Amino acid sequence: MSRTSRTKAAKAAKAAKPDPAAQAFAEGLALVKRNPALGAVDAKICRETGCAATPAGGLVAVTSNGTLHVHPTRRADPRTWAWALAHALLHLGFGHVPAAEKEDRPQPDRFDLAARCAVVNRFLLTFPVGRAPDHLPAEYPGGDEDLLAARWRRDGIPPAYERCGTAGDHPDQVLVGWRTPTSAVPDWETAFAHALTRAVSATMAVAGGHEGRTPRPWDRALNWFVSSYPLLGGLAAGLEIVADAELARAQNISIAAVSATAGEIYINPLRTFDDEEWRFVLAHEMLHAALRHGERRGARDPYLHNVAADYVVNGWLVEMRVGSMPEGLLYDASLQGLSVEEVYDRIATDLRRMRRLATLRGKGAGDILGEPLAHGAQRPYTDLDEFYRRGLVQGFDLHEAGERGLLPAGLVQEIRALAHPPVPWDAALARWFDAYVPRPVAVRSYARPARRQASTPDIPRAGRYFPPEEVARCTFGVVLDTSGSMNAALLGKALGAIASYAQARDVPAARVVFCDAAPYDAGYLPPTEIAGRVRVRGRGGTVLQPGIDLLHRAEDFPPGAPVLVITDGGCDSLRIRREHAYLLPQGASLPFTPRGPVFRLV
Repeated sequence: MSRTSRTKAAKAAKAAKPDPAAQAFAEGLALVKRNPALGAVDAKICRETGCAATPAGGLVAVTSNGTLHVHPTRRADPRTWAWALAHALLHLGFGHVPAAEKEDRPQPDRFDLAARCAVVNRFLLTFPVGRAPDHLPAEYPGGDEDLLAARWRRDGIPPAYERCGTAGDHPDQVLVGWRTPTSAVPDWETAFAHALTRAVSATMAVAGGHEGRTPRPWDRALNWFVSSYPLLGGLAAGLEIVADAELARAQNISIAAVSATAGEIYINPLRTFDDEEWRFVLAHEMLHAALRHGERRGARDPYLHNVAADYVVNGWLVEMRVGSMPEGLLYDASLQGLSVEEVYDRIATDLRRMRRLATLRGKGAGDILGEPLAHGAQRPYTDLDEFYRRGLVQGFDLHEAGERGLLPAGLVQEIRALAHPPVPWDAALARWFDAYVPRPVAVRSYARPARRQASTPDIPRAGRYFPPEEVARCTFGVVLDTSGSMNAALLGKALGAIASYAQARDVPAARVVFCDAAPYDAGYLPPTEIAGRVRVRGRGGTVLQPGIDLLHRAEDFPPGAPVLVITDGGCDSLRIRREHAYLLPQGASLPFTPRGPVFRLV
C-alpha cells in the first residue's frame, strides 16, 4: 500500500472514531430530555464551531431566542452536561431571559446574573438533574432573584456565588431579539410551570400507587399543596400518607397523627371529610412535623404541649384560610398571636379541663408521635432536620415571591428561626448536659407566699420554690483555660452557649474555676454572670490539673456533678475521676487521649 493510501486510510479511521466530547454531550442531553418538566421547555441547541455566542471558558450559555449555545469541544462527564443544560433551561423556565422582539434591551449586570444563577442552583438541589460541578457551594441563601441582587448590590457578591453559572467568566444569560416573525413570541415560563405541576402530580400518583385510578380525597388534598400552595408544597412532596384503617384502630387514631422521625402522616381512612377539610388536616400535621413541635417539648407535659401546639397551628390555618377546619378541633381566637410555649403556660393552670380536650388523634392522646408506627415498608431519611428546614424555608420564599397572601406573624417568625439552626457542637453539648446534669424539681408549699389570681383573691395559693437540696445537686463544673492563647471570640461563644443552656434547664449556678498558670476559684456563678466574669489573663502557660483537683476536693461540689473543660489544647495531661467532657476550638487537639467526649467549636 502506498503512502497516500495509508494516509487516506488513517484519516478515514480517525473520522469513523467517535468523538468523546460529542458522545458525553449526547448522553447528558438524553438525561435532560427524560425529565418531563425540562422537556417541555422548547429550546434549540447550537454546537457549531466558531459560533460567536459560545462561551469560551464554559459549557453552555442561553439566549432569549431559546437557543442553548454549547461549547463544541469541551469535555465533561455526561451528568455534568445534564446539570449544565438543566441550568440553562431553567433560566428560560424561570423567566430570566424572556423572549421579546426588541433587540436593544439592556443586558443583566453581574449582580442579576449571580442572583439568578444562585436561584437556579438552589432549585436544582431539590430537583436534581445530573451532577453539579464540585466547585459550587453546597447551599444557597434564601430569597428570590430580585432580593438577592439588591442585597449583593449593597453588600457585594460573596466569593462563593460569584461564578455559579455555566459559562465560566462569561455571562450565561444573553438577551437578544426574537428573530422569527412568522411565529408568536414563546412563553417558556408558563410552559415550564404547567409541565412541572403535571410532572410532580404524576410522580406522586405513581409513588402512592394511585396511577390509573380515582385519587382519594386525602391524595387530592396533598396534590393541591404540591401544585397550588408553595408554602407547604415542598413538605407535601416529601412526606408520605399512610392510610391504614387497621393501623389507625390499633393506635387509636381518630383522624390523623404524624411522625416527624419517619416523615409519615397516619390518617384514618374511615373518616369522611371533603377535600377542603382534608387540606386542613394535612396542613396541620405538616406544620407539626416541620416546626419540630415534638422535639421542642423539653420537660413539659407531652399531651398539654401537644394541645398548645394544636391551638397555635389551627389558629394559623384559620387565619391563612387553608382548607376548612373540621368540627371539634381545638381553636380559640383569644390565643391568637401567642407562641406554643405561651399557650402552654396559660392552659397548664386548668389541667382538668384541658385533659378532656381532643387532638386529631383523639381525646387524651397527642397526634405528635415520637417513633414511627410499625407498618409495611419504612422509608429511611438521612437528614430530617435539613429536609424540614429546607422545605419550609424555600416554601416561604416561594410564597413571598408569588405574593400568595399574608402569613401570621408567629408562623413567619418560626420559619425564619428555622433558617438559622443550632450549630452541631451546640446541639451535641446540650445532649451531654441533658444526660449528666439533673434538672431541679420545684415543690409547692403553703408556707411560702404565692401570687393569687385576680378573679379569686381570697383563695390562698401554694408557692413554688426549689428546696436547697435540689439547688445543691443540680449543678456542673466548668474548668476554663484563661491563658493568653485562648481566642476571646470562641471563648465568648462557648460561655454564651453554656449560660443559655443553664438558664433553660433552671440550673441555679455553676461552679467555675479559671486556670492559666494557677487556678482561680470563682465559686458558684449564676448563668447570667458566667460570661461576664471571664477575663483572659494571659499569664503564660496553662496548668489545668490543679483546677480539676480543686473541684475534686471541694466539699460543696456534688460528687456526681460533671465537669466541662474549655481549653485550646495547649495544656498538661489531665486525670479526671468523674463524668467530664472537653470543649475545644475547631482544629485544636489534646496532648493526650481523652476519656470523655470532645466537642469542637465552629
